[in-house]
Amino acid sequence: MPSRVFAATTRIADANQDCESSPRFHFFRASLFALGTYPADRCGVRDHVDAFTKQVCEVIVGKTAAVQLAVACLLARGHLLIEDIPGVGKTTLSQALARSLALGFQRIQFTSDLLPADILGNSIFDRNEQCFVFHRGPLFSQVVFIDEVNRATAKTQSALLEAMEEYRISADGVTHELPQPFFVIATQNPQHQVGTFPLPESQLDRFLMRIELGVPDRASERAMLLGMDRREMLKEIKPVFGSETLLDLQENVRKVHASSALLDYLQDLLDASRQRHSTGLSPRAGLALFHASQAWALMNGRNMVLPEDIQAVGVAVMAHRLGHDIEQPGQSGRMLADALLRSVPVP
Repeated sequence: MPSRVFAATTRIADANQDCESSPRFHFFRASLFALGTYPADRCGVRDHVDAFTKQVCEVIVGKTAAVQLAVACLLARGHLLIEDIPGVGKTTLSQALARSLALGFQRIQFTSDLLPADILGNSIFDRNEQCFVFHRGPLFSQVVFIDEVNRATAKTQSALLEAMEEYRISADGVTHELPQPFFVIATQNPQHQVGTFPLPESQLDRFLMRIELGVPDRASERAMLLGMDRREMLKEIKPVFGSETLLDLQENVRKVHASSALLDYLQDLLDASRQRHSTGLSPRAGLALFHASQAWALMNGRNMVLPEDIQAVGVAVMAHRLGHDIEQPGQSGRMLADALLRSVPVP
């Protein structure tokens, strides 16, 4: 048997064994989703992504799964929402991601008195030129970290919608293109805290994923206590690759193959969510789940999507679209998303 075919057969068998041994998800036949063989990672995508992820994990210790989801969100051209308590490394994560790729970084602190012009920019009259000149705001950066996004009023929050969806903003009747790549990372406070404004569903739907960092385990926290200060570690970070390579990786994500069986499984999940919940998953949510699973497959050195890729990113993509943990403690979005993945059979 040729070595390439043997490697493909081995990987299919491994995938079947992993899914069969896991009590969480249904068994699937990987051959239904393959292109015949599992091709080698000719472009070294996995090496690039692994080096990038490893460097970020050296700063954000004990949170490998959350870092991998953040990387997948970036590769899928999405935006990331982080909901967690203060002091768990949300700002540090965003800075580590930007520095590891030599991307421009801006941090915006949202407050109740923040105006749309404070983030988009202002047109100021130039006396020498005798005309108004647009001065770009902090939103014109490649990685934008928005701290406490739900402390701003709905008017300021709505200024983000066009930027996050269209990668451009409009001011004074003129459209301005945002730099590429463009990645928004926002943090959200629990809604029971004083001075917060709930994010509308239309804005929540613009975030491809919502994750939580949580506190590290005991061993990781001990390593953090004895290690270098996080601010000093950020200064020592060297770029793993640049923005051009990132844009190429993002292009490659959209080329990852999805078989008819895989698309059937994805649509079964969408249909089930709409039948069981009044706020089922929208077509945009379906695209988000599809692109996130493509990114996860590429990160694992494959050019085809398997059900395990959808299952790996499913909760992070679906939870904030199905419900809020804080609003419905008994039936949180995470529980609903997990139940959906457990109950929908895989082809």
